[in-house]
This record gives sequence, C-alpha cells and structure tokens, in this order.
Amino acid sequence: MEPAAMNWSRDAFTVTCDPAKLDRGLIAGFLRSSYWAQGIPPETVERSLESSLCFALLDGDRQVGFARVISDYATIAYLADVFVVPEYRGRGLAKWLMECVVGHPNLQGLRRWMLGTRDAHGLYEQFGFTPLKKPETFMERHNPDVYRGG
Repeated sequence: MEPAAMNWSRDAFTVTCDPAKLDRGLIAGFLRSSYWAQGIPPETVERSLESSLCFALLDGDRQVGFARVISDYATIAYLADVFVVPEYRGRGLAKWLMECVVGHPNLQGLRRWMLGTRDAHGLYEQFGFTPLKKPETFMERHNPDVYRGG
C-alpha cells in the first residue's frame, strides 16, 4: 500500500510527506548527534527513510523538523525520530507536526502505536500515548552499540 501524499500548511510552515522535500543531510546530521541514534551512519538513515512514511516540517523551503512512522498501515505504527531543530523550538511546531502525523489518513484505525522517548512524554501524552499497560508482555532485542560497530 502506497501511503497518501499529504501536505498541511500553517502560516509560513508546511508539513509534507513528499520524499523529494526531505533534507537528508539535515536529518542524518541531527540524528547522528541525537541521544537515541548517536553515531548513526548516513547510509543507515537513508535506508530508514526509504522504508518509512516521513514527515518534513518546512519553513518555506528550509526543513526545520522531522518525524517518521514505520507501519503496516493496518494494525500497528512505530513513531520514530521526531525532532524540531533548536532554533525553532517553543513555537508549538512539534505539537502541530504530531497533529499531522496522527491525522494522516493511512494511519487511522490502527490497534497500536508505539514510540520510545527519554524526555518528551508530555508532548506524546497529548496524543493519547501512555506508558505500556502490560510491560511484562513486551520484549525487545536492543543493541545500543550497533552504530559503533558493537
């Protein structure tokens, strides 16, 4: 299923799912220095973009934020790599970006959404995210050193 190409506008800002509008260098650079993907190689970022529904937050033609969703578009979605560049924070743009993500027509009626965050619980709670109701039923296979060759 090919996800619907979507665009949202607010003032001078646009959120788009058009892959041609992604600033791959900005995304890779931000993620490489983030706490959750520190050191991620650009090739890995590129593969992740190709296999996800991506949302670019633009100020004119300049990308200033990003989010991506990994989904089967039927039962589950995993939200990842959500960010707004520091100089654009505090303007409600992350909240608007999340409104666009959860409102995308191909992401409706899903049984479960998941994400991981260290410090943005308040943002995600506004969109119905809660701690795992039954953490004892979830497992993970985690390799925190994968980008360092571990």
